[in-house]
Amino acid sequence: MKTVVVLGGGITGLCTMHYLQRQVQEKNLDVKLVLVEKNTYLGGKLHSAFEQGFIMETGADSIVARHKGVMELVEELNFEQNLVYNETGISYIYTNNELHAIPADSTFGIPMSLQSLEESTLVSEEGKKEALKDLTMPNERFTKESSIGEFLTYYLGEELVQNQIAPVLAGVYSGDLNQLSIASTLPYLIDYKNDYGSIIKGFDTNRDQFVKAANKKFISFKNGLSSLIDRLEETLTDVEIIKGIATTSVKKQENQYSVTLANGKMIEANHVVLALPNESVQSLLQDESLNYYFEQFNTASAITIYLGFDVPDNCLPADGTGYIVSHNSDVICNAATWTSRKWKHTSAEGKLLVRLFYKSINSEYERLRMMTDEELAAVALEDVRKSLGIEEKPTVVGVTKWIDQMPKYDLVHREALQGLLQELEKNYPNLSIAGCSYFGVGIGACIQNGKKIGEELAGKLS
Repeated sequence: MKTVVVLGGGITGLCTMHYLQRQVQEKNLDVKLVLVEKNTYLGGKLHSAFEQGFIMETGADSIVARHKGVMELVEELNFEQNLVYNETGISYIYTNNELHAIPADSTFGIPMSLQSLEESTLVSEEGKKEALKDLTMPNERFTKESSIGEFLTYYLGEELVQNQIAPVLAGVYSGDLNQLSIASTLPYLIDYKNDYGSIIKGFDTNRDQFVKAANKKFISFKNGLSSLIDRLEETLTDVEIIKGIATTSVKKQENQYSVTLANGKMIEANHVVLALPNESVQSLLQDESLNYYFEQFNTASAITIYLGFDVPDNCLPADGTGYIVSHNSDVICNAATWTSRKWKHTSAEGKLLVRLFYKSINSEYERLRMMTDEELAAVALEDVRKSLGIEEKPTVVGVTKWIDQMPKYDLVHREALQGLLQELEKNYPNLSIAGCSYFGVGIGACIQNGKKIGEELAGKLS
């Protein structure tokens, strides 16, 4: 009998086991499956907290529905009846102490038409004229490995990028746009520029797919994202699941691996999957020859704060779902989601639930990270008072700190990953790395990554 050990019980590790177990059962393979998770619960960054009728997600609050593999997994788990979709509405940018609607006919703040550009209240007439150079200037210098910030600024102008696009994209990708490649963010922008001569024209030609995707774009579940994790765990009937125990080392020994746990238990494995953060993979392997590659992967941090109020959420601006903060504002947060408005299931009685985000790109971040939860709650409450005019005290507060745990897909990421994979293939046969540190930060990407690895492993075991 062969043994496969998956280290890490987040969504990637769970999906690896889900698809591997299915193949093992279908092919009647003689394989022992073991999943190890250091926390006492599975799910990693996907975890739901419940208090006073509110559902608060400590990590991601939703899943992009259209991502390949997402709905397929939900259907395989017979979990469709638990689906909920986001409420659509206006997203704002908070700048100069005012809320400005992001033009409806835009994607990531990028205008999809000349009318969208014209209607923006975030850009001056001079800035709008500068953006029109996108219609006539050909691409003679940029590739998919170029900086997306430099690319967008070159064709659309600094004002449109800084006031309308950068707040949105930096919020999504947690980084400086000048340090993020087009390939790791919006690779189709180069194709639009090359094929249509214009980024705006490219969006206009392909608008149907973006308009369709904008409606019911995100999914969650009636009892929070943790319920998907619970359902996955229920289905892993042929897997030994070890929770609440950390892994201390993974060592190659001839044609197999020795996995040592913190309780002293040792597991001999033929195949190992490290579905863990990059720093954890580096720590477990303890291989100096790989450290150059491990150290190329950069991370960001984020503090998120939920505030629940004993007031109805109809006190919010009509049809709004949240805002992103631009420069020149009197609030400290980077963004705020009006959670009870965007996700009706998170507030059983329709009371106001707001989530504020404070990222490591924030100029105040170093001061914030040293604060207690009570001090952070006070900062968040003041931001809500200034931006939304809410004077009430919260009845519920939830603070989550993700320090150096948000992968950054910057300009060096792709090259570092290619080098690391080559070294692992050469020196660590039958050992795989997986997860958001390497193969995409979205939940959909993690699901697809887990499926790919699980099915590849099954092929090796057949």
